[in-house]
Amino acid sequence: MKIFSTENIYGETITESLGIVKGEIVQSKHLGRDFMAGMKTIVGGEIKGYTEMIREARQIATKRMVEEAEALGADAIVGVKYGSSAVMQGAAEIIVYGTAVKLKASK
Repeated sequence: MKIFSTENIYGETITESLGIVKGEIVQSKHLGRDFMAGMKTIVGGEIKGYTEMIREARQIATKRMVEEAEALGADAIVGVKYGSSAVMQGAAEIIVYGTAVKLKASK
């Protein structure tokens, strides 16, 4: 599946828009990592456990969006955007969405 943040794909022709597709997840880290992250806020620096959590959540959300697009018979997803929000301490919601499209067949 081709995934683009742009509305058009250079060198390709979009023949049909199949609609909006999305993927979402609310993910948290276990208590031990949350405690260590709290300790990290005292000294500063990257909180690697949360970075990993967000990366993993983005991958899962993207996979879900792709599965939704594949179910529609899409060749690509354009206009892809990510959003996130904290739903509670130690948990984040990640959403990804875009427009599933069909592309003109290559010759």
